[in-house]
Amino acid sequence: MTDQINQTLVVGASGRVGRLLAQAWMRSGLQPVLQHRGAGLAAKAPQLEWHPLVGAPLPSGRFTAMIVLAGAVRGDLGLNAQLAEACLRAAVDAGIGQVLLASSSAVYGVNGGLPCHETTRCAPVNDYGRAKLAAEIIADQWRDRLRITALRIGNVAGADALLANLQPDQPTSIDCFADGTGPVRSYIGAVTLADVLAKLLGQALPGVLNIAAPQPVAMADLADAAGAAWSYQPAPAAAHQRITLDCARLSRHYSFTESQSDAAAMVAEWRACKGQT
Repeated sequence: MTDQINQTLVVGASGRVGRLLAQAWMRSGLQPVLQHRGAGLAAKAPQLEWHPLVGAPLPSGRFTAMIVLAGAVRGDLGLNAQLAEACLRAAVDAGIGQVLLASSSAVYGVNGGLPCHETTRCAPVNDYGRAKLAAEIIADQWRDRLRITALRIGNVAGADALLANLQPDQPTSIDCFADGTGPVRSYIGAVTLADVLAKLLGQALPGVLNIAAPQPVAMADLADAAGAAWSYQPAPAAAHQRITLDCARLSRHYSFTESQSDAAAMVAEWRACKGQT
């Protein structure tokens, strides 16, 4: 595992998820190479300045794998497909054998509240989900030249809309549904995600893999674990109470502990990785 991750290029390490992962890997003594585009990163880890969309080549033979976290969550969402193609092309040219491409659970849509399996029909309900699905379609065109796994990642605790936007002394509102409870989502802690990614490297993986802790989490439990001041508000008609992932396929490649599905443990992982990179 250590040899694999230390010969891996992480593209998009300066993003919200990438910064948390960089801290988690450093805390574990792992040293993937973190890509940046000129400003550099404060992380005390190997780094490489590289601009994927400029078409600059990567050093041949230096990396055995690539983790692509780079993408857009707002603005020009077409960048997701463009970055995927640029990174895959560069990986082929540099002789990289394996690529883990960060996609999103948003490609599934809501699936009627049922857990989404990798075989669930993709029916994204927003532009972000459609953009990530477009990136996966681009990846399909490179599978004869690379081992590519599209990682349909759930919410990463601390990079999500709830925890990342908590403000001291500012109450947070959580939607309340007809049964008196709030949303339930598939989450994963940053330290756990870093470990999952490191251990997936070098394995024979399927083309698509859901990434989240085995048990979904109530967002109210996360808010409580973070010590947030929060209250329920009536859920709007368009809100969905359960959007979750079936991670049985992932369990064949990574052994989770029970605590890794715990809201308090996820918040603790987030706080452990909150340092600036």
